[in-house]
Amino acid sequence: MVASFSQPKELVCRQRGDPENPQMFKDGNIILGGIFSLHSSWKDRQETYTNKPLPLECISLNFRDFQIALAMIFTIEQINNSTDVLPGISLGYKIYDTCDFIPRSVRVALALANGNEVVSAESETCTRPAQVQAIMGDTSSSICMAVATVNGPFNIPLISHYATCACLSDKTKYPSFLRTIPSDYYQSRALAQLVKHFGWTWVGVIRSNNDYGNNGIAIFTETAQQLGICLEYSVSFFRTDPPNKIQNIIDIIKVSTSRVIVAFLPYPDMDILMYKLSQHNLTGYQWVGSEGWIFDSKIAEMDRHHILDGAIGLFIPKAHVSGMREFILELKPVNLFDNDIIIQFWETLFSCKFNQSNSSAEKKRKCTGHEDLSELQSSFIDMSLMPIFNNVYKGVYAVAHALHNILGCNKTCNYKVQLDPFMILQHIRNINFKTKEGDEVYFDENGDPPAKYEIINWQPGENGIVDFVTVGLYDASLPVDKQLSLQNRSLIWAQNSKQVPVSICSEKCPPGTRKVLQKGKPVCCYDCIRCAEGEISNITDSITCLKCLPEFWPNERRDACVKKEAEFLSYEEMMGALLTAASLFGTCMTAVVAFIFFRYRKTPIVRANNSELSFLLLFSLTLCFLCSLTFIGRPSEWSCMLRHTAFGITFVLCISCVLGKTMVVLMAFRASLPGSNVMKWFGPTQQRLSVLVFTLIQVMICILWLTISPPFPFKNLKETKDKIILECALGSTLGFWAVLGYIGVLATFCFILAFLARKLPDNFNEAKFITFSMLIFCAVWITFIPAYVSSPGKFSVAVEIFAILASSFGLLTCIFIPKCYIILLRPEKNSKKNIMGKGSSKT
Repeated sequence: MVASFSQPKELVCRQRGDPENPQMFKDGNIILGGIFSLHSSWKDRQETYTNKPLPLECISLNFRDFQIALAMIFTIEQINNSTDVLPGISLGYKIYDTCDFIPRSVRVALALANGNEVVSAESETCTRPAQVQAIMGDTSSSICMAVATVNGPFNIPLISHYATCACLSDKTKYPSFLRTIPSDYYQSRALAQLVKHFGWTWVGVIRSNNDYGNNGIAIFTETAQQLGICLEYSVSFFRTDPPNKIQNIIDIIKVSTSRVIVAFLPYPDMDILMYKLSQHNLTGYQWVGSEGWIFDSKIAEMDRHHILDGAIGLFIPKAHVSGMREFILELKPVNLFDNDIIIQFWETLFSCKFNQSNSSAEKKRKCTGHEDLSELQSSFIDMSLMPIFNNVYKGVYAVAHALHNILGCNKTCNYKVQLDPFMILQHIRNINFKTKEGDEVYFDENGDPPAKYEIINWQPGENGIVDFVTVGLYDASLPVDKQLSLQNRSLIWAQNSKQVPVSICSEKCPPGTRKVLQKGKPVCCYDCIRCAEGEISNITDSITCLKCLPEFWPNERRDACVKKEAEFLSYEEMMGALLTAASLFGTCMTAVVAFIFFRYRKTPIVRANNSELSFLLLFSLTLCFLCSLTFIGRPSEWSCMLRHTAFGITFVLCISCVLGKTMVVLMAFRASLPGSNVMKWFGPTQQRLSVLVFTLIQVMICILWLTISPPFPFKNLKETKDKIILECALGSTLGFWAVLGYIGVLATFCFILAFLARKLPDNFNEAKFITFSMLIFCAVWITFIPAYVSSPGKFSVAVEIFAILASSFGLLTCIFIPKCYIILLRPEKNSKKNIMGKGSSKT
């Protein structure tokens, strides 16, 4: 395969689109081959009377691949007009229409490999056989596999811009294949990671029944299983399948429970599927797409029922090829090449005819060949596929740079070098250069480029036009945990929702239950069965329950077992919130009384009732109200030790103050008798000492309790079968009852003294209020004991808090509220004369 380096000479061979007569558009020093599906489908033609098969006829013009073919021509002309790459060398090209048909593609590949050119009788004879040094194309993975198999023995490089099947990376089967688009090995794994990222573990899959779809979903399925994702269904079809097969797919979607559909399809197959989906108005599903259709504006235009709204998927990064748009817009049949395909495209684009047939029933206007493409509203001038054009651009330049290196080009090239396809292939594999737009081009050992994708989200724009919004990136060269990155921008989901859809087969099983797989379904579908009595599970979605025998566990294992549902009195629940509110209300009420007493501290009623003990009693009542808060919330070591000791000490301080006031009343009455000097034995100093001594005794009891065997948090598994009761174990039961018993002794003694002083004269009637308060106090705590013992779980804690609050409110109300009433509402009684009993006599 030797290229001639004579002066550049253009030869034009006019031929039809028959695969046996390949079309050659342009010839030069070095020829590149191009295979594209300029027509997207084909059909058999047979004579009805002889049943004799005729040549295949291509139908349905494919504007997309024609654009791609133009991208190849544009790049070649740019190289030919440049002095930087291959100076003095002109690249030629031969472009073939494969019609998306594998047998036709194989025939083209053989023609390219053999260098044979068969021309029709009406065409000019090409002066020499055309040998191609490299082949660009095709879009389809299946066609590339066929062509690479044929070209393998000839070592002719085949560079595809859009064939993504991971199978093509196998160099033992396809040694001459390279591509400028990443392998589906990375795309399939990226799609699985994307699905996992949004928590979708129950998905359906639709794939194209060809090498692209089958291989891509095989890798996706393998990765999905590793990530804990299950497939509810995986169905395939091809665009030429009968309608009943596609209808079967529609029926499967309708009865499915998954709300996410992964569609690994090329755009022609997605086109057919969209048409069927629109007929059944299947909306509300979240679509996840491959690069084959996720960025296709034609598919978006067809989606008038908004079935694909919110779709998310992967596409090759955005790119720009300078001058490409202008080149396409300046396209004219008279400027490019004279052949049937360009004429056919031109007539389809502008709905005109170059040669009007007299027998044609439909008369169209005559084409001039100078129509303006910029005025068209057609997908042909849509530049949204610029990233694909850029792949063609990079592929052609890769060949040019390899030839540039082989020929030792500087200002001129060495024309004497014998070109060998294997040599060209090796140089292409080793090239590393940057395009004019700054893209770095190189191939790995499998002939693949670096795997980078943009994450595309379909978002509704103005006038119902879909915007393809980039919402993230995927870079396979980074560590696994950093490959997928989503930008901080809002995503639109199915039916224009801003909430991430949920697609799971079963809800997570909470601790205390285990998973039981549903018969005949994947591992993502299960039932949550509660652990049997005596068994526990300590994690979410546990598959087994463990034997739970806490009495035999070492201490380090007690906290490692989270069993069933934990129960304790919390601030968030209604009962805990009400008790908290009552405690804070009592604290505020005590503070208001203290403020009133301080404000009127110099008035006779405050001074006569021993203001020092009154303020100390108000302080202790404040602590009593606040200590009830330590009983609410999840038990911990410090809260368990604090709640009982704080309760015991503050209540002893409170009772000591009441006892001191009671004794003052009795001593004051005795002191008023003739010849009595008892008050000198119970003055202010003795009162303070009595309160201090009584309180220190309780402090010593609490210290001994905390030292010998303190309270500790405990998980009660025996009270109920379906819950764990978190409570405070007493540690030393003797210590607890010693604290309560001492409070009871002081309260009883105070009640007896107050009861004895109840019939003193009116000016000493405080003893009556103390009697009432002690009566309430004792009644509350006597009823507390049976209520506490019989209350289960958190209700026992609530009973204890209620007893603390009730006794505290009883003391506050009975002792201080009557005095506040006189201070605020009956100030005339707040006088020394009235306190000393010298006021108006009672009848």
